Amino acid sequence: MVLVLLDFKDLGSVKAELVKSLNPKTVAAILKVLPIESKAMRWGDEVYFETPVSVGEENTKTIMDVGELAYWPPGRAIAVFFGPTPISQSGEPRAYSPCNPIGKVVGGIEILKKVKSGTPVKVVVLREDR
Repeated sequence: MVLVLLDFKDLGSVKAELVKSLNPKTVAAILKVLPIESKAMRWGDEVYFETPVSVGEENTKTIMDVGELAYWPPGRAIAVFFGPTPISQSGEPRAYSPCNPIGKVVGGIEILKKVKSGTPVKVVVLREDR
């Protein structure tokens, strides 16, 4: 388990756990490039941001849990789901296309509601259990 901080400039931070066992190749590729600096985008109640990681699909799904983090292969992006997206059918967080689940938010999820497209975001490792 790896604890990371997603720091949204002037808004606050979200703590999340990256869980290697969910998708080992994807999580390893992300850890290799941290820290990441990017610009956040909003799509309904999903915040996502581009990364330098390029990984294919691994144990994908499209219906996500509130607070779930996933890697979106077509956009080379990390997505954080906190509510319905424009294609949700019954209020569930739903990804645009299959994503690789990589972890979950463990603190600060309310910050995501304040994020607007273009907000700078930095992702750093807080703690890594080997």
